[in-house]
Amino acid sequence: MTQSTTRHPIRIGVQLRQQHTTYQSYADAVRRAEDLGVDTIWDWDHFFPLTGDSQGSNFEGWTLLTAMATLTQRAEIGCLVTCNGYRNPTLLADMAKTVDHISNGRLILGIGAGWFERDYQEYGYEFGTAGSRLDSLEKGLESIKYHWEVCAPKPIRNPIPILLGGGGEKVTLRLVAQYANISNTFGDPPTLAHKMQVLDNWCTKVGRNPNEIERSISLPRSVSISQLDAYLQAGATHIIVEVDTPWNFDFLRTLLRWRNERSS
Repeated sequence: MTQSTTRHPIRIGVQLRQQHTTYQSYADAVRRAEDLGVDTIWDWDHFFPLTGDSQGSNFEGWTLLTAMATLTQRAEIGCLVTCNGYRNPTLLADMAKTVDHISNGRLILGIGAGWFERDYQEYGYEFGTAGSRLDSLEKGLESIKYHWEVCAPKPIRNPIPILLGGGGEKVTLRLVAQYANISNTFGDPPTLAHKMQVLDNWCTKVGRNPNEIERSISLPRSVSISQLDAYLQAGATHIIVEVDTPWNFDFLRTLLRWRNERSS
């Protein structure tokens, strides 16, 4: 895919992972990220750190999103990604609608089937199987979208865009084709290109225009700038990078310069 045929504008996002930090430090990082010019700012939906001291500090994702809504004015915000199994889907729909209003229509509902077994076990949720979690996710998406149709007040951005995380080819990408506005996955450019072709095939099967779905990729900071064009060619127009405390934004600045050059 060349720049002239890009389906969606190039966007840069940052996932500020809320582990091993204080709220004051995190809030400052959110403000700095928006000031740099990122398009989207994300936290995560884990109850424990994923790296470093496993008993270290970590903040809950959705209450933190409420703060992120008030700390920002322009960037879209979301959780990358909400675990469907941690909350009743109708309650989650209400939570999303509330943050949508607080942010004046800047929320993206990032959601997925869940995978981190420790979160489930220590908080008393049934982990089940990958299949049962995907079945629950499909039912949850149906409930969430229905609730937005009947609730009061309606979301400001109605419907709230849904980002669905995961690259499973038999179920997850079908759910993206049926329910999502944004796909989020991982992998190198050839893997991404393959996943996007599978998604396009699912769109054909369910009667969805594949151009409606923005393609995002979560990248490690080890990716070189020379690889970014390959991701763009593979179909990703929304590039998201993970950043942990002490909030080194050097690579993020490089991504933003790359975006500006490719978008000019």
